[in-house]
Amino acid sequence: MNTRTLVLQGLALLAVSGAAQAQQIYLCVNAEGRKELTDTRKGSHCKPLDLPGATIPAPRQSARRDGTPPPAAVAPANFPRVDSAEQKARDADRRAILTDELNTESRKLADLRKEFNNGEPERRADERNAAKYQERVAGLKDSIARAEQNVEALKRELANIK
Repeated sequence: MNTRTLVLQGLALLAVSGAAQAQQIYLCVNAEGRKELTDTRKGSHCKPLDLPGATIPAPRQSARRDGTPPPAAVAPANFPRVDSAEQKARDADRRAILTDELNTESRKLADLRKEFNNGEPERRADERNAAKYQERVAGLKDSIARAEQNVEALKRELANIK
């Protein structure tokens, strides 16, 4: 990994971690030759990096020092807006799609449960070996659990639509 890539990754990490504004960044190389970017000098093996124009934004605060809430975020003037009629149409389309998916997943779950037969599905002709049968039963259990999770997730999504 070259130094430039390391520097860019370090900047991204420091920005995400909410470091203070305009901090000095150091490139430290340990005895094994591993490079580390940090905002604190850890000894003589660290060199300050000169990164022109690289300022790290201050972390967002949940409230001001006087206890008042921060000002509400304002969308840029050119931010795309959707009128309420179009949004309602989109929500209706989304609801229809999710309902269709929920119905399909519910049918799939019912079919899987029927095949599972309360843990004792019928043996197939190719399952003379007990291991093959048990493998299919385990696969059915996993498929049922996955289908149940999908049904629950689709129900939550439908409940979130306004």
